[in-house]
Amino acid sequence: MDNVGLSTPRGSGTSGYVQRNLAHTRPRDKAAPYQPRESDNLRHKQRLPDKGLLEHERKREVEVKVFELRDQLEEKGVGEDEIDAKCDALRKQLLADMDSKRNVPGPTRLRMHQVHELADAKIKESERLRQALKISKDYEEGSHWRKQEERQKQALGREAESNRRRDDVDGGDDADADADDDRRR
Repeated sequence: MDNVGLSTPRGSGTSGYVQRNLAHTRPRDKAAPYQPRESDNLRHKQRLPDKGLLEHERKREVEVKVFELRDQLEEKGVGEDEIDAKCDALRKQLLADMDSKRNVPGPTRLRMHQVHELADAKIKESERLRQALKISKDYEEGSHWRKQEERQKQALGREAESNRRRDDVDGGDDADADADDDRRR
């Protein structure tokens, strides 16, 4: 028997080849093979942009515009020295314009593949929002709830202390009353 219920595959219309069930799942060990989730690991970590890549992309945009100007001037047949002078002037102008516009917020249309530019824009947006809402730089997410829990614990501690004091004061009277009862007997 080949675990199929047939002693031989003859006359069954099958080759007799037996495959294992790939859909069958075996139970795993009870211990998790990964680290348990901790609150620190769940916190969102904002991706920081690579300043070198941002600067490279900015300079690349300038060079593309300079190359377009160079191509146009070469098609017109302008001399090489004049082309170099005009290209250098345009390069300086574009770099100066980009330096002045770098800190000015404005609508930008970034594409999904511009990961570092998107991260930089998100950081600037978060900073503007933080300033608008007057949130301190050292604010920790969830700190309000921790402060509230601490206040509740302090209030419960004060209440327990006052109950103890009240019991001590009341307990002393009870002890005197018990002593009086013992004397009467």
